[in-house]
Amino acid sequence: MTLAKENILLVDDDIDILELLQRHLQAMNFHTYKAVSVKEALQILEDTTIDLLITDIQMPEVDGLQLVKYVDEHYPALPKLVITGYPSVHGVLDVLKSGETNYLIKPFTKQELQQAVDKSISSYKQQATPERIKFPNQSAVYGEMIGQSAAFNQVVSIIERVKNNKATVLIQGESGTGKELVARAIHYTGKYARAPFIVVNCGAIPENLLEAELFGYIKGAFTGADDTRDGFFQAANHGTIFLDEIGTASMAVQTKLLRVLQEKEVSKIGSRKTEKIDVRVIAATNSNLQEDIKTDAFRADLYYRLTVVEIKVPPLRQRKSDIPLLVNKFLQKYGLEYKDRLLRISPKALSVLERYPWPGNIRELENAIQRAIIMSDGTIEVQHLPAQLKYQINFNDAPFKPLRTIEKEYIERVLNYVNGNKSKAAEILEIDRKTLTNRLK
Repeated sequence: MTLAKENILLVDDDIDILELLQRHLQAMNFHTYKAVSVKEALQILEDTTIDLLITDIQMPEVDGLQLVKYVDEHYPALPKLVITGYPSVHGVLDVLKSGETNYLIKPFTKQELQQAVDKSISSYKQQATPERIKFPNQSAVYGEMIGQSAAFNQVVSIIERVKNNKATVLIQGESGTGKELVARAIHYTGKYARAPFIVVNCGAIPENLLEAELFGYIKGAFTGADDTRDGFFQAANHGTIFLDEIGTASMAVQTKLLRVLQEKEVSKIGSRKTEKIDVRVIAATNSNLQEDIKTDAFRADLYYRLTVVEIKVPPLRQRKSDIPLLVNKFLQKYGLEYKDRLLRISPKALSVLERYPWPGNIRELENAIQRAIIMSDGTIEVQHLPAQLKYQINFNDAPFKPLRTIEKEYIERVLNYVNGNKSKAAEILEIDRKTLTNRLK
């Protein structure tokens, strides 16, 4: 027996169908809300507690299938019932038969409608515990990095070639791709691992202080120089210095860096003495240094000195097969940190993570997992993920087609469904065979 007084949202651009559905459902003692478009339906979902969504598929601007996908991720506890005129619209029913969504084929009786509504509501009240994800081989770890994709392995292969020599390396990649981890892997997997590894974020140090921090200064060299101090280069002697965000360095610093690379020596600010150093320089940038050279923002000769070996770190969207491994790593790390236990992730939530383009790369993925762990109680579901990761409907980009095009596509689908039988197609379309023949011409 169906529980009474539940709220049902009806979505269809056909007013007559909406009225028919509303009469039937009100007779069954349900509250109903009507929407003639997906945009109107989303507004109702935001403002009202809905217990069941019933939607048509074929609608202008944005179709019902997009609405189903949106609701599936933004309102995962909401059961869905799709009404369709025939079961072959672009294989839609193959998707719906997955068990996530129920469907009802037109025409239907009042009894069939009630059975479909009962099934949709009851099925969501008896959902099984989500299955456990089987993550890929955990041995795909290199240094602090993790991955198995071809793009990841290409980076590893270059690291293997440079880790045991002191060739200058330039690491290029978008923000959040793990450029510092690549630099650490070069240092700590090679034969110089016991030597110092000094990280310098050139973008985080004020321009007027960067030169002093890098090369040191003598007492009295400038106001505030109360004693003599070594710089980062002296601290990294016999080891590796990692210059992150090298593109932000001033021209004065670039000039001095060029001398360090050429002469293998540094001089403190205010001193005429030089000190020989033995330092491997690894630089990193998320900007296009070649474009900076064209605008005189970066020295061409320094660029060529830095790129003895160049490593391009791929963005996460180019190594999506590594996402399950990264997710598992962050689940273990932050599950223990925030909840004192290991957490799981549902297959649907993982599929959302694998679909998203990750403009913020691995750093954005890590932040998303941290948030999801905090919001969940044991298993991360889609509702625990940030809203921007979920399926979105862009109404501005919704496709509009001429009426004749829509009519042609619809006729072709019907003919395909009836295996080319024009008489049956005309019957479904409620036109005579002669009219159908003329439309086909």
